[in-house]
Amino acid sequence: MCGIVGAVAQRDVAEILVEGLRRLEYRGYDSAGVAVVDANKNLSRLRRLGKVQELADALDQQELIGGTGIAHTRWATHGEPSELNAHPHMSGDDIAIVHNGIIENHEELRILLQGRGYEFLSQTDTEVIAHLVEWELRTSSTLVEAVQKTAAQLEGAYGTVVMDRRDPERVVVARSGSPLVIGLGVGENFLASDQLALLNVTRRFMFLEEGDVAEITRRSVSVFDVDGAPVEREVKESEVSHDAGDKGQYRHYMLKEIYEQPVALQRTLEGRLSGGQVVASSFGENAESLLKDVEHVQIIACGTSYHAGLVARYWFEQWSGVSCNVEIASEFRYRKSHVFKNSLLVTISQSGETADTLAALRLAKEMGYMASLTICNVPGSSLVRESDMAYMMKAGAEIGVASTKAFTVQLAGLLMLVGAIGRYKTLTNEQEAQMVAALQSLPAKIEQTLSMAEDIEALAEDFADKNHSLFLGRGEQSPIAMEGALKLKEISYIHAEAYAAGELKHGPLALIDADMPVIVVAPNNELLEKLKSNVEEVRARGGLMYVFADTKAQFSSDETMKVLSVPHCDEFIAPIVYTLPLQLLSYYVALIKGTDVDQPRNLAKSVTVE
Repeated sequence: MCGIVGAVAQRDVAEILVEGLRRLEYRGYDSAGVAVVDANKNLSRLRRLGKVQELADALDQQELIGGTGIAHTRWATHGEPSELNAHPHMSGDDIAIVHNGIIENHEELRILLQGRGYEFLSQTDTEVIAHLVEWELRTSSTLVEAVQKTAAQLEGAYGTVVMDRRDPERVVVARSGSPLVIGLGVGENFLASDQLALLNVTRRFMFLEEGDVAEITRRSVSVFDVDGAPVEREVKESEVSHDAGDKGQYRHYMLKEIYEQPVALQRTLEGRLSGGQVVASSFGENAESLLKDVEHVQIIACGTSYHAGLVARYWFEQWSGVSCNVEIASEFRYRKSHVFKNSLLVTISQSGETADTLAALRLAKEMGYMASLTICNVPGSSLVRESDMAYMMKAGAEIGVASTKAFTVQLAGLLMLVGAIGRYKTLTNEQEAQMVAALQSLPAKIEQTLSMAEDIEALAEDFADKNHSLFLGRGEQSPIAMEGALKLKEISYIHAEAYAAGELKHGPLALIDADMPVIVVAPNNELLEKLKSNVEEVRARGGLMYVFADTKAQFSSDETMKVLSVPHCDEFIAPIVYTLPLQLLSYYVALIKGTDVDQPRNLAKSVTVE
C-alpha cells in the first residue's frame, strides 16, 4: 500500500519524485523519503515522519542534486511510523532501496544476515532486501544479477527498486505480487507503483508482469522474466487523466469526488446503453458469447467493493434468474469452495491491484471457472490484464481514501451486467428497457440528491458527541447500510454497525438508547411496511432515528425521528441513489469531529498487501 517513484534522467529529479509521491499519498502517509545519486557518485538521502508535505518542506531547506533517484511514501506494516523506519533503506553507504509489500520470511533472513555481520537500523522487513542485494552483489557481475539472486530468496509480496551509488546510471526493479509500472520518456525513464505518479512526465507506460526484473537507464529498459530470460513487455499510451490534481472549490478530495458522481456516472454509461438494451461488448469483445452461457455468478471483492457485490447479488437473483455468491477475497482464497457449472467469476476493485482480490482471481483460474470479468477503474492494472473480460469504470482518479464515486460507478456497472446476462435468462425486454431508462436517468437523479447536502450538514451536528451508531436497511438496501456504516467509521472514527432491519430483534435492540443514533434508509418499495415496523421497534425503546426516506414513503419527523426526503427514483437505481445521503452524512460528521477526511488514520486506499 506504499507509494514508489523512481527516475533515471539527466536533470535533477528530486522534485519530480516528491511530486510523484504527492499523487500517490493515498497509498500511505505515515512517512516519506527520497534518495538521489549524482554523476559523481554522491548519494543523498532525506526522510521525514508524517505526510509528503513534511518531506517537501525539508527538501526546500536541503537541496538534493542528482539525476537518478528513488522515493517512497509509507503505510506502516513492520515497525512503527518513524524517520528511522522510513524508506529508502540502505546497506552501507552504497545500496539504497524502496519496497512495497511484505516479506514473509524476513525474520529468518534477518538472522542469516546478522550472522554475516550486517547491522540492522530499522524494524522493517524491507531492510533485509537491501542487505541481501549488497551480499549478492559481491559475487555477481551486475546489479540485475544480484537482484535476481535476492528475489529468489524472498517469500511474500514485493515491488522493490534498487539503486547502487557506484553505478549512478541505472536502477533495477523487481515485481512479485505488488505492482510496478515503467514510464518511458525521451532520454529519461521513470518508474512507479501507479501510473498516476508519472502523468506529468510521460504518457507511455510498460507494465511489469509477475516475477519480472527490469534494468532501467536513461535510454533503455531491459526486462527479464521469472526465469531470467529477456522478454518484451507491451508499451501502452495512457488515456488516464489525473483530474484530481487539485481540490478546486472543495475543501477535501472526498467532497469533490462526491460531487463528481453525476459526471462519473455519465462517463461510465456513455456508449454502453442503446435501443433499450445494455451493450454487451461493454464488458469485452467476446463478452456476448460468454455471458449468454452464464448460470452462476461468483463475486469476489474487499471493503466498499464487497458491499457493491452484495447489492448485485439481490439484482442478479431477482432480475437475471442466475444464482450469485459474494465473498470477501481474503476469505475466498483460503477456503475450499465449490465451482458451479458455467460460473462467471467477477472481481471488483477500484485500483485493480488489491492484493487479496488479485490472489483470488489467480486461484480461481485454477479452479475451472468458465470465465473471469473484472470491474475496475485503472486500465493496465493487474486485474484488467489477467481477466478474460474487463468493464472499465471510467470514474476518474479517486484520491480520498474513503471511496465514493468508485462505489456508485461499480454499482452502475454491476446493474448493466445484470441486464447483459439477464436478457438470456428471465429478464424481459420490457424490464431491460426499464432498467436502461433508469440508468440513463441516474446522473440527473444523483445531481438532484446532492441538493440534500445543506440539510444533511445541519443534521450532522447531532453526532458531535456520539461514539456509536447503527445503520438499518432491508433487501438490497441492507448492503447500502453497511456501506454507510463503513464510511462513518472510516473518516469520523465513530463506531458504526449495520444490520438488516429484520435482525433487530435478534440482538441489536439491546444497544438501543438515546445515545445510539439509528440511521435508516427507506425507499418506497415492497419492504417499506416491514421497515416501518422495525422503526417502531426502535422508537418503542427510546432510540433516536434519522430516516432517509422516499418522498412517497409517508414518514413524518417528530421528537424521536428526523426524516430527510430523498428524491423518488426507480427501484433499479434506488441503492445507488440512497448511497449519496450516507456519504454526505459521514463527510459532515467527520468535519464536526475534526478528523483528517481524505487521509484517515491507519488506512490507505490501494491495499496491495495481504
